[in-house]
Amino acid sequence: MRPLILGIAGGTGSGKSTVARKVAAALDASSVAFIDMDAYYNNYSHLPMEERRRINWDHPNSFDWDLLQSDLQDLAAGKSIEKPEYDFVSHLRRPERVHVPAADVVVVDGILLLADDRIRDLFDVKVFVDTDADIRLIRRLRRDLGERGRPLEEILDQYLTTVQPMHLEFVEPSKRYADVIVPRGGHNEVAIAMIVAKIRHRVSISEPARRG
Repeated sequence: MRPLILGIAGGTGSGKSTVARKVAAALDASSVAFIDMDAYYNNYSHLPMEERRRINWDHPNSFDWDLLQSDLQDLAAGKSIEKPEYDFVSHLRRPERVHVPAADVVVVDGILLLADDRIRDLFDVKVFVDTDADIRLIRRLRRDLGERGRPLEEILDQYLTTVQPMHLEFVEPSKRYADVIVPRGGHNEVAIAMIVAKIRHRVSISEPARRG
């Protein structure tokens, strides 16, 4: 049987990456590959830094959907991939790639995972992490200030001009495609346990089939 592919979507700062990590950590008995959609931003190396800063990174057009689809299809076929890496300080794709071996379970997280039908159709389980807007903004501020070294004015301007409008236009409507909606993000241990139980059940069924 093909690997189980789990897609975890949600707005910026919703806690989707925390949910993805907790699900992956709970599946320590299984082979798990973790894919972050942020790694698949288009590479705008031909543009100067000032123009890269003005790109709408929350619009679907900013992602390399073809590469993401190709990599997920390879993982679904039991193949390994060379995943791209993105530098959020320079807004560029790094020259090095990360080897991701074939796995029984593939966990993917990203803001727009459920917004594209080509990608959406590859998921066996679709999850949307639903968190209040004020909490998401606070988390984004802490992340961009602490981890990405961006000035406060730039963060707030980006949030108001692109992040919030794109969330309302693309991210929030994609919630209707989810099989499971998780409120409160990574703090919802009950929902995470249910997702893990679903995956373990699927993996336990597939393992005898492989041995047979």
